[in-house]
Amino acid sequence: MGQPGDRSPAPGVVALVQDFVNTTDIEVGIDDMRTPADLVAFAEAHGLPAGEFTADDVEVCRAAREALRDAAQANAGVDLDDGGALDTLLARGPLTVRIAPSGEATARPAEGLRGADALLAELAAAIVASVAEGTWRRLKACAMDSCRWVYYDKSPAGRSRWCTMSICGSRAKMRAYRGRKG
Repeated sequence: MGQPGDRSPAPGVVALVQDFVNTTDIEVGIDDMRTPADLVAFAEAHGLPAGEFTADDVEVCRAAREALRDAAQANAGVDLDDGGALDTLLARGPLTVRIAPSGEATARPAEGLRGADALLAELAAAIVASVAEGTWRRLKACAMDSCRWVYYDKSPAGRSRWCTMSICGSRAKMRAYRGRKG
């Protein structure tokens, strides 16, 4: 999925979460998660089992998308609620732990899940893996309220605030400058 400015997509498994959340572009009003067919297309594009989705699955996934966006804002240092909405949604897609002969443990979606529950389990597994990789806390939402695009913060200190400095960062700085000038 294309990123604003000069940003690279998130690395590894956290890219799945980034792509899922960015199925809507708040600033321009484009939403690529409107129908069950859109969910099938997303799953297929990411190599996930597509299965069948319903209109209810679309609503569940849209709620999960916004809860994940809130989590990305929390990663950027924004104080939000306790994350209970995200916990409740991700609990719909339980995980199992598998231990490889090498001793490596991985969290995988439980067997028999369908629709939104299967997709939420894939997202939950990606979050668990990204926490283990150390990439989860760098998945952030743009500080510009009209944007909130989810980006991967590659800055050395991990303190990036905007999806791209050349667009949202410049707008925020100009707004602050005008506020000081009165």
